Amino acid sequence: MAPIPSFSRILRSVRHIDPLFLESALVRDDALDARLGCRLLAKVEFANPLGSFKGRGAEAFCATALAPAAAVCCASAGNFGQGLARAATRRGHTCTVFAARDANPVKIEAMRRFGAKVRLVGRDFDAAKDAARRHAAERGLRYVEDGAEAAIAEGAGTIALELLDRATFDAVVVPVGNGALLAGVGTVLRRLAPAVEIVAAVAAGAPAMKLSIDAGRAIATERADTLADGIAVRAPIAATVQHLRSCCDGTVAVSEPDILEAMRLLHRHLGHLVEPAGAVGVAAILAQPARYAGRRVATVLSGANVSASLRERLLAR
Repeated sequence: MAPIPSFSRILRSVRHIDPLFLESALVRDDALDARLGCRLLAKVEFANPLGSFKGRGAEAFCATALAPAAAVCCASAGNFGQGLARAATRRGHTCTVFAARDANPVKIEAMRRFGAKVRLVGRDFDAAKDAARRHAAERGLRYVEDGAEAAIAEGAGTIALELLDRATFDAVVVPVGNGALLAGVGTVLRRLAPAVEIVAAVAAGAPAMKLSIDAGRAIATERADTLADGIAVRAPIAATVQHLRSCCDGTVAVSEPDILEAMRLLHRHLGHLVEPAGAVGVAAILAQPARYAGRRVATVLSGANVSASLRERLLAR
């Protein structure tokens, strides 16, 4: 059965999430609007202990879907691993996170700081996911797959509740990795604001989620090559694809140059150094300016855990 989030549970999720992750800022800038040709409403989801939106879903999952004393295991590019480690260990659960051998060192250190036992295995996120699944089965651990747990999407869906409470907008661009954010946001907007256009954005170098949503079935790719490690998915979760398709009106794949330009624009105009996956919403506007011209467009700046090398590269200009 597909792990479809429930609108009513999204409403209830708020009470289970640490307030540190709630009521995040919604910001805009006239000069940035002029550059993009639309009125951008940016939800800042990284001014919290994790530096990303992942705390919402991890908190909701650990509070509502995790058995007492269960030990958990997951795979992560880094942000979800931080969220699960923090939410689980604060509730007395042990947490093991598998990540790719070349995962962002900033995120690896943060996962360990929040109490995770981190194992670096495989060439990419999906290889680490396979290893985590095997490890959990062998050790009798609760395997947690971001994107495959309804409670995680329901926690992420609280972002859409806050957006609607503060602003009106014509379209929203949502970064898509495993799909929890799109599933949660899409569930809320389809219920409360069905006229809003929902666009799912991926990196062109990691097109599996776009291919899958467009086709209505899971399509894996051989590689996922992008700076946007947080959305570098090679093997989509088959059970979620149809629901994700219902949660958006279209998909877009954005180039690496547009991602980097989006990061520079966000730093220049908003003062935030956003990680590549968090900037793909703005990159989508750069890629298709006519689609958004003159409209009110919301997006989620989903994280700001930038590697030292990329930080230097961006700030050198």
